[in-house]
Amino acid sequence: MIITVTLNLALDVTYQVPAVDWDGVNRVSAVHRRAGGKGVNVARVLAALGRDVLVTGLAGGPTGRAIEADLKSARLPTALYDIAGDSRTTLAVSGTDNTALFNEPGPEVASAELTGFIRHFEALLTSADAVVLSGSLPRGVPSDTYATLAALATERGVPSIVDADGDPLRHAPEGRPSILKPNADELARAVPGGTPAEGAQALRGRGAQAVVVSMGADGLLAVTGEGTYAARMPYTVRGNPTGAGDSLVAGLALGLVEPDPWPDRLRRAAALGAAAVATPVAGEFDPDVYADIHPQIIIT
Repeated sequence: MIITVTLNLALDVTYQVPAVDWDGVNRVSAVHRRAGGKGVNVARVLAALGRDVLVTGLAGGPTGRAIEADLKSARLPTALYDIAGDSRTTLAVSGTDNTALFNEPGPEVASAELTGFIRHFEALLTSADAVVLSGSLPRGVPSDTYATLAALATERGVPSIVDADGDPLRHAPEGRPSILKPNADELARAVPGGTPAEGAQALRGRGAQAVVVSMGADGLLAVTGEGTYAARMPYTVRGNPTGAGDSLVAGLALGLVEPDPWPDRLRRAAALGAAAVATPVAGEFDPDVYADIHPQIIIT
């Protein structure tokens, strides 16, 4: 079973519009409301691929109840930890050629609530084959929390992936995660100056076992203990990029539980990320796009 951890769970609302007039009235052609947060998106993709998953994280208030209800309706197993604050809502406005995101900061989490969740997480590790730690942290949660959770998994022999930004990413190597997955901008903020390969190697030097950098249409860069690899995309998929990184992480998570060599892991991950762009909402991927682009991805 793969456990996905989303400490800042959200109710994701997506508005599809032909074009956005920021000074006028916009008519929405379609509305999607569903449970979200990066770990939830990862779990949806893994479940669609036939893997056993468990969604955990912090949820509270009316929004938290709506999130849990949607997860149950989607038949995604959950082990959420209840908090007093109301969970957040996010808004994506998706036009023909671009998408704007509006992310609320999330609830204030008390120290006792976080301590309770960490104990909850430790209990869940007994049945985990791999763990995905991803997304922003709500207020009150220390920036080294992903490092703490990754260290607990590492101590128990459970491989982990951390997908984060800012201080949580800078601290994450201390937990010795199996994979860190920043995008190019997140990596540049975490390790200013130098090339992506140098930045990734610097994070490995701090404790991460491997670093996979997503670079949009330019593909992936992976710096691992077995060598450095690049995945080059054969063409650009147009659509909604929201959730593409989460689909990519789902592919990497599969590589932690299946003994595939790095080139195969990266090809699958890159193809899933591209196939996610072709869908209107995060947590889904287009199987036809995946089947077409997967064999064309070049690994060097």
